[in-house]
Parts: sequence; structure tokens; C-alpha cells
Amino acid sequence: MKNKERLDVIIVDSGLVKSRERAKALIMEGKVIVNGITVTKAGTLVNRDSEIALKNGDIPYVGRGGLKLKAALDFFHINPGDKVIMDIGCSTGGFTDCVLKENARRVYAIDVGYGQIDWSLRQNPKVILLEKTNIRYLEKEKIPEPIDLIVIDVSFISLTKVLPGCMEFLDNKGEILALIKPQFEVGKEMVEKGGVIKDEAKRKHAVENIRTFAELNGLETLGIFESPVHGQKGNIEYFIYLGRHVNGKS
Repeated sequence: MKNKERLDVIIVDSGLVKSRERAKALIMEGKVIVNGITVTKAGTLVNRDSEIALKNGDIPYVGRGGLKLKAALDFFHINPGDKVIMDIGCSTGGFTDCVLKENARRVYAIDVGYGQIDWSLRQNPKVILLEKTNIRYLEKEKIPEPIDLIVIDVSFISLTKVLPGCMEFLDNKGEILALIKPQFEVGKEMVEKGGVIKDEAKRKHAVENIRTFAELNGLETLGIFESPVHGQKGNIEYFIYLGRHVNGKS
């Protein structure tokens, strides 16, 4: 066992990718081959001298979140080009990287954590990084311009706690694209073993709860989209696309 290590760790150590987040994304997408066999679990223990190869090269973003967001942008025909974006729950920076590659003018990248975002984004002059920052307590003065598009990917907290804090930063014609993670929206008693929600009725219940909450708080639902890229434990997730009510408060 001494010569064995987690596959995601070995991939990073070998220099195939720069971060464990990216390594995990590739593994879960079935793009990593170990000794001729496709392995899809990041925690799989393999020998360090194993022959490891990537199918079709690396993913184009610093994190697999970029793949999720790109699919949603395409589905809803959203063009981030020349827009001011706020990325809530930026983490490694998959969403931020995605909108930058779509020619966003500027991105306010916000996360309660610290030191997670990819170095390339930390150095990017278009990225204003606000770490150790909770959107619920963010002062208006910290964001000196209206936001055209807010993208959200948060964990261990309901979107009902996050959406209200977004409103004062959103432009009158601004929009929100938020990732609904049912495992964090339903009660703990509804979450199945391993933190995965397999029951479609429970997932739909979570989505409807967020839709209703948003519409009671000055937003209108422009669409719902099931993400083709699942969560890290295999959870099915959904994007909700929101805009201000025509007669909503600015």
C-alpha cells in the first residue's frame, strides 16, 4: 500500500494537470485511463508507477464548474461578453474562468474560503477577488458598479440564504444563473445515504422551492436546466435562470 496513492493526487504530482479539482473533474468525466482501463473515482488507490493517460486532453477550464456553466450559458443563449459578472462561491474558479473565456468585461469573484482560486485567475486583472467574504454581509460599497449577470455555485447552504443578498448588486436589467443542489435544499432527513438524492420527486421539490422563493422575492423564472455534468458524488443538479420582475424593485 505504501506505493499506492489516490488517483487525483498522482495526476497532479505527475504534472498532467495543475490542481486536484481539475484532476477530479477529468476522472469523473471518464477521461482518465490507468493501465488501459478507464477509472471514474478520484479516490481510487493506484500504484505510482501506473501508466496514466488522458482522453482527448485536458478540460478547458480550471475547474469542472466551468463545464457546467458553459452548458447552461449555451442552453439559455446567455452571452457574458462585455458584461460585469459576479461569481458567488467561486472556489477554484471554474465559473469565473468560463465567463472570462466568453469575454466578460470584469468578474467579482466571491467566496467565504481563502486560497482556493486558481493562480492564473488570481493574477488576472479582470478578476476582483473577494475572499473570506459572505455575500449576505457584503457591503454595497465593495462593488462600485451594477452587476449584469450573477452566477452562483454554493455548497452546504440553501440558495434561499444567498439570493436575497444578491439583489442590491444586480442591475435593473440584470440576470442570475444559479446552480440548484438539491442535497443542500431539502431537509437532512430527505438526503439519502452518501449524500446523494436519487429520488426525482425530492429533486423536483427542491427546484420548485427555489423557484417559488425567487418569485416571492422580486425575481421571475426565465428557465430551468438540468446540468449535464453531475455533482462530485453523482448528484443531479439544476440551473435556474432568473431576471427581475418587470415591475420589481430595483
